[in-house]
Amino acid sequence: MSGRQVVAVLAMTIPLLVASARAQDEKNELTGILGRTFISDQGIAGATYFNPFVRSGKGLTFEVNYSRRLYGTLVYSISAEVPAVFNLDEDLNSGADVVPQDYQQIFVTPSVRFNLFPETSVSPWVSFGGGFGHFSENNTLLYGGANPGGSSTSGVVQGGLGLDVRPFHRRFSHFGFRGQVRDFWSGTPDLPLAATGKTRQHNYFLGGGLVYRF
Repeated sequence: MSGRQVVAVLAMTIPLLVASARAQDEKNELTGILGRTFISDQGIAGATYFNPFVRSGKGLTFEVNYSRRLYGTLVYSISAEVPAVFNLDEDLNSGADVVPQDYQQIFVTPSVRFNLFPETSVSPWVSFGGGFGHFSENNTLLYGGANPGGSSTSGVVQGGLGLDVRPFHRRFSHFGFRGQVRDFWSGTPDLPLAATGKTRQHNYFLGGGLVYRF
């Protein structure tokens, strides 16, 4: 093998070894995401008044997520993650005094995430898991009455997809950005005056934020 061929082989091999070593060193991620939660409107069974729906706002939502890489190659990686999502002001609306003014949602769903090309600048991923969700309601109904409903907890199934982008090098190489959408399929809040006939609902969280790898 000529010297030129040796140099060419080293030029191809060294970046792969460096990327592999970096993948081993940076097994942990801490992520902060900010976005909105979208919940579809639900019809109220038997309602005869105007606007016979439970209408949800688009609550400002944030997520804190810790993950650890379990296995990785240059093509894909598998990580265990724990997304904890907080929607602390989900406004409600309806045509009668049958829903609370607002409620809070908390979802914690240990999951498995699969990334493609985890050591490149752009890495798409999918996530799937399950855990629990908690709903805490305002004590006051929309138009001032006392809310007969209360707090509730349910199992939650989580499915998500997103894109990780790492535009920085050298000094800031541990930082990147993430855009994502996650669906938390949960139980429903306790609404005894506004029966929708539904026992589950989709909570779509769309957001973006910062990733720190260490």
